[in-house]
Amino acid sequence: MSVVGSCPLGAATTLAELARDPHPRLALLRAQEPVSWVPELDGWLVTRRDLALSVMRDAETFTVDDPRFSTAQVVGPSMLSLDGDHHTRHREPFTAPFRPRAVRDGFAAFIARETDRLITALEPTGAAELRRAFAGPLAVAVVTEALGLAGATGDTVLAWYDSIVRSVSDITAGHAAGPAGVVAYAQLRTAVEVTVADRNAPSLLASAAERLTVPEVASNAAVLMFGGIETTEAMITNALLHLLRHPDQLVLVRADADLLDGALEESLRLEPGAAVVDRYATRDTVLGPAAIRRGDLVTVSLTGANRDPDVFPDPDLFDVRRENARLQLAFAHGPHHCLAAHLARLETRIALQHLLERLPALRLDPDHIAAPYGLVFRKPTTLHVRWDQAD
Repeated sequence: MSVVGSCPLGAATTLAELARDPHPRLALLRAQEPVSWVPELDGWLVTRRDLALSVMRDAETFTVDDPRFSTAQVVGPSMLSLDGDHHTRHREPFTAPFRPRAVRDGFAAFIARETDRLITALEPTGAAELRRAFAGPLAVAVVTEALGLAGATGDTVLAWYDSIVRSVSDITAGHAAGPAGVVAYAQLRTAVEVTVADRNAPSLLASAAERLTVPEVASNAAVLMFGGIETTEAMITNALLHLLRHPDQLVLVRADADLLDGALEESLRLEPGAAVVDRYATRDTVLGPAAIRRGDLVTVSLTGANRDPDVFPDPDLFDVRRENARLQLAFAHGPHHCLAAHLARLETRIALQHLLERLPALRLDPDHIAAPYGLVFRKPTTLHVRWDQAD
């Protein structure tokens, strides 16, 4: 029997379905074809949590270091697209500033100030689209602060990010990348060179340049910029959507601020901002029921793994008191676990806490439907809300 014939559910799975509302299809796959060949992906889709962990932990068998890896085609080799000793060498210079205490000491006050500045600007209006007016600008501001790029404003960083993301998306979709991404990355690299050259202005990038070449620092700066904006914007937006969609859970969080952490983990579990991670098989191997061939694409569905009923009872329920929600895999796992996960959590917690405190009547705008969308990165396209204006 052919690979397609042995995976009828995978053969019937469309990318449009996975982008629009993947959860029913992922549940079917997880139960019946937990490692399924999906022709529209031209690769395997892994949906069961234990098998997802096996892939992400085993970088020797399932690598990111492959010419097909789209991000590397735009920004060059980085911690995102290397494994083994090369990965360690690229990642290690960036780890210290993103440890929990360093994140709290280095960023909490800045995040709080920026959050309050954004809310103050919105407060008199009584309504807003919070993805573009709040979550996105906050994520950009924090990334700009973290990178410390000489002469780069938040608007500049956002413009670079937009252009690079478009090029990566073009390649992922099988198209030729437009020139804007190349131009944006060249400008980012120039800014990194200027930043690193200024020995009197200590920065994360200057510190990394003590162990990496400037092109290597630039490629990793692009990866940090990409992850820090895309996934954190999604994390804030998705968490707001989950809380506002479930007034009973919002009441619990308002009554007990300690439950906010549970709400964040549960939101990450239900809708991870990065829905999938890609790996490439370095050898013929067996994963669950599937015989995988060397060179095959193996896509891990973090979304599917996060709703595995063997780990999370009643997996489609949003429960801010779920005891094991932190077992979610939204930040991936293994060598490529998200470097800035602590910063993303801190940023989202402060953002939501201040929003809920300052806008006590915050609610979804009934005139606008909000739903997560996206094949690789999932968040609502827009999140329209209302609140009662102060007298």
